Amino acid sequence: MKKIAILVSFIIISSCKVAQKTEVKKEAIVETNPETNEWVYLFDGSTTKGWRAYNGDSLPPGWTIKDSTLTFDTALGLEQDYEGGTDIIYGAEEFDNFELYLEWKLPEGGNSGIFYHVKEGYDGPPVVSPEYQLIDDENYARIHNLTDYNSQFGAKNPEVLQDWQKTGADYAMHVADESQKKLNPVGEWNSSKIVFTPEKVEHWLNGKKLLEFQPWSEDWNKKKNSGKWDNAPDYGKFKKGFIALQDHSSPIWFKNIKIKRL
Repeated sequence: MKKIAILVSFIIISSCKVAQKTEVKKEAIVETNPETNEWVYLFDGSTTKGWRAYNGDSLPPGWTIKDSTLTFDTALGLEQDYEGGTDIIYGAEEFDNFELYLEWKLPEGGNSGIFYHVKEGYDGPPVVSPEYQLIDDENYARIHNLTDYNSQFGAKNPEVLQDWQKTGADYAMHVADESQKKLNPVGEWNSSKIVFTPEKVEHWLNGKKLLEFQPWSEDWNKKKNSGKWDNAPDYGKFKKGFIALQDHSSPIWFKNIKIKRL
């Protein structure tokens, strides 16, 4: 009887320990659940898990991790026979209202962008998704010929980079406040933040707010229907989607990509 009692006591104690461990594990899941308003890393410098090509199943050639950064290596991208697009999305989950933060740098003449509310099945993110523009404001027009491209939109000086094409702009929609812009020179790190809610969208650069607007408002629709996106019927209409990063045929470096739901 004494041995049986000891055995029963051991089973009860062991069961309690298992229950306690299970409870702790549940609490850990809640603490890291992306449904909370805690920061969740989309890229932490160690893995590309969750990232893949837009309309694809894996990362396109050229996208890799170097020195804890997510980078597009143009030379590496040209080494392989690849016919798909090279823009990438964080395809593990979609986001609606959020605050997105990341750090980035470009080379001289570089160009890239950050997209949100991305949906697949289109030619690329730009025709369907708003873009936080990333570009070398100072040197891009000197290195690239913009005249033909900008002339189609009636630019008075098509040879220069337009306000709606500069870093921090809501590309081809809302321009950045240049008086608040502190853009670090090429080769140096910058930080960007996008805050999205149905009431207000904000673009930040290096701790300064560059612009804000109300999505789907009368003013928003007027801009959408009278400029670059008037022939893109689905541009900006989705209220939930993927986060995407653009390859624009130049090297680009990203780090500390994180998001929290609002």
